[in-house]
Amino acid sequence: MLTSVCVGGIVKTPKQSKDGESEMETAGYIDIEIFRCITDDITTNEVIITEERIQHIMERHPGDYERYVRYIAEILCNPDYILEASRPNTGIVLKEIEDNGEKFKLILRVKVESDPAEYRNSILSFWHIGDTTWNKNVKNKKSFTNGNNPAIL
Repeated sequence: MLTSVCVGGIVKTPKQSKDGESEMETAGYIDIEIFRCITDDITTNEVIITEERIQHIMERHPGDYERYVRYIAEILCNPDYILEASRPNTGIVLKEIEDNGEKFKLILRVKVESDPAEYRNSILSFWHIGDTTWNKNVKNKKSFTNGNNPAIL
């Protein structure tokens, strides 16, 4: 199931707001077992991105969303690292795309049982990073552990 979802960028299945306007899209799917290092309480594998978060990314990381959106599903499906973030139920996902050596950082907030029903696994931010930032993150950020296995995948 995940293989076909990992190809391409944002999956065009818009969700409608109460006023009928599209406010979120499915960005991809996660393997819940891999992401249980963030929390055992993940309730869904679908990951969304909202229009507001897309605007956030476009403003803070000019050009990255437009140029690299096609990699988001792959980053979610096959992360290289899942690192602890400063907020609960949130992880920093790092991925190097093997075809071209590009490196990316994605902040993912996962939905847990105690969240309101309307919450989803959600991309908070996403951007292209260089080797220095990659190395600093891997060295300085704490990797989640899932049992005895660090979240270095």
